[in-house]
Amino acid sequence: MKNGLGPWKIVFLIFLIVGTVYILRNQHPYLNNRGEVFGTYYSITYQAGNDLHNEIKNVLAKVNASLSPFNKSSIITAINNNEEIVPDSMFIKVFSLAQSISAKTDGAFDITVAPLVNAWGFGFKEGMPVDSAIIDSLRALVGYRGVVLNGGKVTKQDPRTMLDCSAIAKGYGCDMVAGLLESKGVDNFMVEIGGEVVTKGHNDKGSRWNIGISKPIDDRTASNNGLQEIVQLSDMAMATSGNYRNYRIEKGRKVAHTIDPRTGYPVEHSLLSATVIADDCATADAYATSFMVMGLDKAMEICSSEEKIEGFFIYSDENGKLKTTMSKGFRKFLKK
Repeated sequence: MKNGLGPWKIVFLIFLIVGTVYILRNQHPYLNNRGEVFGTYYSITYQAGNDLHNEIKNVLAKVNASLSPFNKSSIITAINNNEEIVPDSMFIKVFSLAQSISAKTDGAFDITVAPLVNAWGFGFKEGMPVDSAIIDSLRALVGYRGVVLNGGKVTKQDPRTMLDCSAIAKGYGCDMVAGLLESKGVDNFMVEIGGEVVTKGHNDKGSRWNIGISKPIDDRTASNNGLQEIVQLSDMAMATSGNYRNYRIEKGRKVAHTIDPRTGYPVEHSLLSATVIADDCATADAYATSFMVMGLDKAMEICSSEEKIEGFFIYSDENGKLKTTMSKGFRKFLKK
């Protein structure tokens, strides 16, 4: 008789240990952490053996300290003020992604749009009365090609150019929290910041995560938030952009918060809401904004050409009725 364990017994023990760990991990409760960040609210649901809220808040604080133009001591504020500063890895990653998406969208997405957004009263500085002369002068400061990352530092062709990552930072914040949860061995979670979402695994019912797409109803309070569709996601990210909540009325006319960096004016077209599904939320966030700038036809073209981008669009037809359309691959995500 031979001493020791045979090969099959070793394999059995390995399966037993792995199975036990899996069962114990999936007995953990689902926790939910809520709070405020980036001028909005977050809700993070995850399955874990201990509460990770303090670590989550630390990650969000780091994103805020890097990318928030409302934070007077942030890296992006220092760059806007032309201070000598070396950007951190967060800023470099978001800046590089933003520049890439700007090129792919012919400038519809542009983080140098800040002077125009501020002028129209939707940014991090006080608005001003605008006319065509003011818009033309501000447009000279806008253009993603006028800002480069060189030797680890941001160089601006015009020192008056300002950066605003608001259209990508919430999505990036979701990605960073998701990365933290994954590093802690969390397999099932949904991270949501201001409507932008990252998912992994399944919910507490064992199915994909359900995320609603709101109907584009004029409602700044978000109290009237009927759902147009429900999307079921796992291991994907989703972001939605629309003009139906963030706007103002000026001389009886609605002024949308989405500013076209190429014209300097708020967009005026039939597209009311753009929802994007992508592998990461920063990308989804940026493309959702891009689509609201470029309008329905061009947005559908981008979805067709970009392999990992899927879009769902709500628009108004010539009679003012709400209509929807979507990219070819989006339908599989809709709840049946």
